Amino acid sequence: KQHQSMVASLRRGDQVVTAGGLMGKVSKIKDDAEVEVELAEGVKVRVVRSTISQVLSKTEPTET
Repeated sequence: KQHQSMVASLRRGDQVVTAGGLMGKVSKIKDDAEVEVELAEGVKVRVVRSTISQVLSKTEPTET
């Protein structure tokens, strides 16, 4: 349940670690099952949400 809530609360800008050990920043929330993670400048990959194992740093919610 903890993992599900962590994955559900992902936001653009969060620093994450995937189950494969890749570290990057969430650049886009695609849908309920997928996010886009930027591993390096201009290198973006699609990642299944459930494979994100850890959130290193959260971004502050922005006021709209």
